[in-house]
Amino acid sequence: MAQLKSTAIREMSDDDMSLQITELKKQYMKIKGALKSGGVPEDVGKARILRRNIARILTIQKQKAHGEVKKTQK
Repeated sequence: MAQLKSTAIREMSDDDMSLQITELKKQYMKIKGALKSGGVPEDVGKARILRRNIARILTIQKQKAHGEVKKTQK
């Protein structure tokens, strides 16, 4: 799982962001469950990336809801 760029997230529709969040949360719950049960998941560092991606999407969703989306410069 690669880190999602904020420019790519801003180009997504609201439905796409919601679907992405649910998919990321499912993956995170799977890794978190393996850690809590004492097992070792296939990629321990993936949990941190998933948490950050979820937070990034939620932040951009709230910004869109308040009309605070910034234009990115190229």
